[in-house]
This record gives sequence, structure tokens and C-alpha cells, in this order.
Amino acid sequence: MTAPVSAFHDLDHYVALPRVSGSALSPDGSRLVTTVATLNRKGTAYATALWEVDPSGSQPAHRLTRSTKGEAGAAFAANGDLYFSSSRPAPDSDDDEPRSALWLIPARGGEARVVLSRPGGIAGVVTAREADRVLVVAGRLPGAQDEKQHAALSKARKEGGVDAILHSGYPVRFWDHDLGPETPQVFAVEHGADPVADLDDHEAEAAPPLPGTTDRSPELWLRHLTKDLPTPLHEPAPVVSPDGTFALLAIDIPQARADRRSALVRLDLATDERHTLLDRDATDVEAGPISPDGTRAVITLGPISSPTTAPNPQLFVIDTTTGELTPLAHGWDRWAQPVAWAPDGKSILALADSDGRRPVFRIEVASGEVTQVTHDDAAWSDLVLAPDGTTAYGVRSSYLFPPEVVRLDLTTGEVDTLPGPVERPQLPGTLEEVETTAPDGSRVRGWLALPADRRDGGHPLLLWIHGGPLGSWNAWSWRWNPWLLVSQGYAVLLPDPALSTGYGQDFIQRGWGAWGAAPYTDLMAITDAVEAREDIDATRTAAMGGSFGGYMANWVAGHTDRFKAIVTHASLWALDGFGPTTDAAYYWQREMTSEMGEANSPHHFVEDIVTPMLVIHGDRDYRVPIGEGLRLWYELLSRSGLPAAADGSTVHRFLYFPKENHWILAPQHAKVWYAVVEGFLAEHVRGEEAPELPQELGLSVPTQTE
Repeated sequence: MTAPVSAFHDLDHYVALPRVSGSALSPDGSRLVTTVATLNRKGTAYATALWEVDPSGSQPAHRLTRSTKGEAGAAFAANGDLYFSSSRPAPDSDDDEPRSALWLIPARGGEARVVLSRPGGIAGVVTAREADRVLVVAGRLPGAQDEKQHAALSKARKEGGVDAILHSGYPVRFWDHDLGPETPQVFAVEHGADPVADLDDHEAEAAPPLPGTTDRSPELWLRHLTKDLPTPLHEPAPVVSPDGTFALLAIDIPQARADRRSALVRLDLATDERHTLLDRDATDVEAGPISPDGTRAVITLGPISSPTTAPNPQLFVIDTTTGELTPLAHGWDRWAQPVAWAPDGKSILALADSDGRRPVFRIEVASGEVTQVTHDDAAWSDLVLAPDGTTAYGVRSSYLFPPEVVRLDLTTGEVDTLPGPVERPQLPGTLEEVETTAPDGSRVRGWLALPADRRDGGHPLLLWIHGGPLGSWNAWSWRWNPWLLVSQGYAVLLPDPALSTGYGQDFIQRGWGAWGAAPYTDLMAITDAVEAREDIDATRTAAMGGSFGGYMANWVAGHTDRFKAIVTHASLWALDGFGPTTDAAYYWQREMTSEMGEANSPHHFVEDIVTPMLVIHGDRDYRVPIGEGLRLWYELLSRSGLPAAADGSTVHRFLYFPKENHWILAPQHAKVWYAVVEGFLAEHVRGEEAPELPQELGLSVPTQTE
């Protein structure tokens, strides 16, 4: 797959670029699998496929799966079989509504086949490295005690045409989907007949024979491991011990006043026994990798945030039998994600945002000494360790290139890009690192993407503010991609202001509970520094952002008139309304007291807004509900310093997506998003005549061609 040179100058080409994600390594280290998403024939969605990449780098990548529904969640079993989930219809199936099932590609070769299908589908699969143990995450209706009852209840609900959900707890939705009535649970995949009862019809059909043989896979059934545990907020993430005897699982614990915290349990995978290893008030915990001998694990543990104290997750080594904790690298001022143990159990690999990158680190377990392994300007993810412990594989990206599969020599730090299924696209510009000093003396840094050509008078500037707010501009984003605007002649500034991760706890604390203070002054300070450059036209600047970045764009609009245009996507406007209506209000209310909301809510400054604004929102956004966008739009036109004219006309615009969520995921809508943004900026920043908008908006007649 070769990326077209004009990918960033043409939105059709851009959305058609293949997209790499994830990595799975076979236990013997001989096979490496990644996932590639490509545009479907209609151009309205992406379908994923599994590709095998040669770990040695000597052979080209080749495709393993192919279907219109796509595949995901690759996981190797100890014997080399490859499991994954897919909604594609099984061979010889008459199901007119295929669900996500568990599929397998045998280690000895052959075509993929279904090994487990059930109402509600399969959400994820986890395997043990050294034993025949497979876990799946799947939804089950609360009234069902077994799979047969689940199938009967699912059938009754479907045939009755009922989609109502009766809740008795909080929350009721998450990001972009409703919670319930099924709740995500963890199951062990067992061989043999289901001891409860045979399911009806095709739900319990054995897997089809291997091509060219009469052999069938043994029947599989699901043993419920998380029965009677609290309903999780999102998909559980069990971590299986290498020998497959137990798993660690972080579980949600409902609290009074609709709050939540988490605890850590040990699940015995042979006996179904459960043991709580860690359960502390006012703390959150995440399970991490288990040591090769199974006696220890690295977890992430931290106090729940408060109105005055930001979260501060730290690493601990936990005894997997007693729950005894030992602090790990607490002198290291970074938020780390533990990834893997070295085979000798003496060190672990971890990832952490750091200074606008996300490097790989090695942490010595005995001393807590931290060594940075990689030194590239990249963000690493999906790191997997080879059996000998000297090599790792992962996915890395930066604003110079999209995600790609690479090999890392853990001794030298040398990185090799493996022959993958996707080539790097050619960028329309260059990337520089910039920094300045904030009014309080803090260092503020960011990335500056510049057009390749020099322009008399300098380039117009876009200040692009990241969301989160606990995050960093350090990895390639298909959704928030600066190069599409660089191709239009803009310089794009990607700063990390207060609250950004990768600069230490104090840098986060500077903005905690005071969103309109240090984050705002940091943004203005680094904008001042970049505008002073000779290659920037300080008279033509704009600001834009999404989610928290949209909040900051709204705050900027009410506190300065220095920008020619403001683009605000999925943005918080009135914090008193956002706080109790977002999907996870309990989280935001820990920081967002009534006093904090009153002092930092952009809607209080609507009368001071004199800059043209483009408001963008999706109706199915549960994180920042549509009410925020609707109220912002009404108050812009009725109360701002740049209100609608007497005839109702306005320079502001509202781009509304009835079927999109917090992100704009459909390719055809992403094209509309960028086209409208580019047109709005061209009109108000560059002073050009408003360009023709996409014909799909229905605002213009298609151009007739000869």
C-alpha cells in the first residue's frame, strides 16, 4: 500500500490512508501481528484486517484476514494459535445479523474459523503465554445465570422490539454508548460440552471442519469468572499470569453519592475462587504485568483527586498472594504505564509521557532506578517483549509519521522500522520544537508544524489546543491532524500548557482547579513567542481546539480579541451544566466544585466575545453533551459582543453532526469537518472570499462538467 504524495492536499486521499494499530507477538517470538484499517468501498467506514509482520525484518508483511466486517483483538495462544474477534458471517451460517464472534487461525496453518459464537458477541480476548488458558470479555444480561438464560433473554428482548434500560446505579452511559442492559463480564473459555445445557439452534453449533479435513474443533463454552462482582464502567481488562493459573482484575466499587473507586482482585482460573488483594478507600488501581514466576505484579495506584489535589498515579510491586505493596520508582516524576517484565524478573519496561514524547523506559525493581531506552521524537505504544528479553516490538508514531511497527534493541536502544503493510506518507512541511517561559517562570513547550515553502510576510498561525486536559501533543492523530492545515499554508502550533502530562506533577498541579489561569497564560505566552518569529504573520492568527481544547478555545474567545477566528469542537461552555450531565459526572465533580465552576466557566464572558466562532458538536457526544453546544450557539447569537444582525444573519457558524459522538469518526463526516474548518479560516484569517462548501451539505448545486 503506497500513500499518495498528495494525501494532505486532498481530503479524499487523506481519509483513504491505511491506519496501523496494535501488536501481538507469538510466545516463541517468531510471529508478529498488527491491525490495519482501510476505507470501505462506499467511503463511509473503516474495516480492519490482521497483517503479519516479519520480526526479523527480512520478509514483507502479508495479510492474514479479509472481510467487510473486519477483525480485531489479536492474541496468540501458548501453542501458537491466533485468536481474534470479528463480526463477519461464519461459513455456512444463515445468520442475517452476524455478531462479534471468537475466531481462530491454527498455528499449523489453514483458514480462520469460528470457535465460539453467542448472543451479544465477544468484546475481547486475553491469553496466557505459557499455558492453554483463554479468557474473553463479553456482555451478559443481569437476569441470566448462564449462557442459555442469556440467549433466551436476548431473544425475548430482540423479538419484543424493546431497547429500554432500567438502571439502579450510576453512570448510565459512557463516551458514546449507553451502558446496559448487558454488563461486560470476564469468562474462561473451556473445552467440552457446556455442563448446564445445550443452547438452541445455531448458538451452540460446533465449529466448522478445517478446510480439507473432517476434523472439528472441540466444543467450547464460557465459565463465568466475574459473577456477582460490581458492574464495571467499561470493558474489564484482566491480566493473566504466564502459567495461566490466575488473573488480576481491577474492579469498580460503587460509592455513596454516585461516586466510584476501584479495587484489585485475584481470580483463580481453575477453582473460580476470588481474593481481594487491594481495597483502599479513596484510591484507584490498575492491574499491570505479572512477573515470570507469578509471585509479583506491577500495578498503578493513586489517590482519587480532590478539588485541590490533582491525580498522582504511582507504580507499586504487589505480592500476588498476600497483596503486600512495595513502592517502585517513586522518585521518578512521571505517570508511567508498566508494560512487561524482563525474563529474569529483575526489571520492567514502562511507557510514560515525557517532554512531548512517550519513550520506553527500563525500571530496576530492586532499586527503582529508571533508564530511558529510546531517545527518538516519538510516542510508543503496544510494546511486546521477545522471549529472550533483549528485543521488544511495538508501535510508534510522532507528528512526523503515523503509527508503524518497529523493533527495539533493548541493549543499545537501536530502533528498526519493520517492513510493514503501510508506507509513511510524504508530509507537506517540517516540524520544529518550540518553547518559552510563562509569566510564573514555568517552561512551556510544544511542536510547530510549518509549510515547506517560505512565504513573504510569514505564514498565518493556528494555535491548536489539545484535549484531556491530562494529555500531551506527542503522538500522531488521524482525527486532529495538523498537516491538513499546513498543506493550506498555515503554521500550526501544538503546545502543552499547564495540566499537560510529561512535565512532572507540579506542572499538572499548576492548572488543577484553575483551568482559566495557568493553562490560558501558558497558551498566550507560547503564542507570543511563536508570533515573534520572522516566518510567522502575527496579524493573521486563529485558535482552535476540541473537548478540553474546545473549552480553552471558548475561554480564549472571551478573554482576548487577538485571534481572527476561533474553532471550538465538542466544547465545554457552561460548567454548571456540563458537570452533572456528562457521562462520568463523579470524576469531574471531584475537581469541579461550584466555586471552581463559577470562576472558570467560559459562558460568563460571552458578552466579551467579538471574534467569529465556528461551533462544532455531535449529538451522540456523551462526554460533552450536546446541550453545551446548543447553549453556546444560542448565547453567541443572542448575547455575545458579536451577535446576530437585525435580520438574523451572523458571522458565526454551527456545524452539527446528528449521528457523530465526541469524535467525528465517519470518513465522509471527517472530510466535511476539515472542509468547513478550512473554509471558515480562509474567510476570517486570510481574508479570502468564502470558498464553496462541500456539496454534501446541500448548500450548493453540484458543478456541471462537460
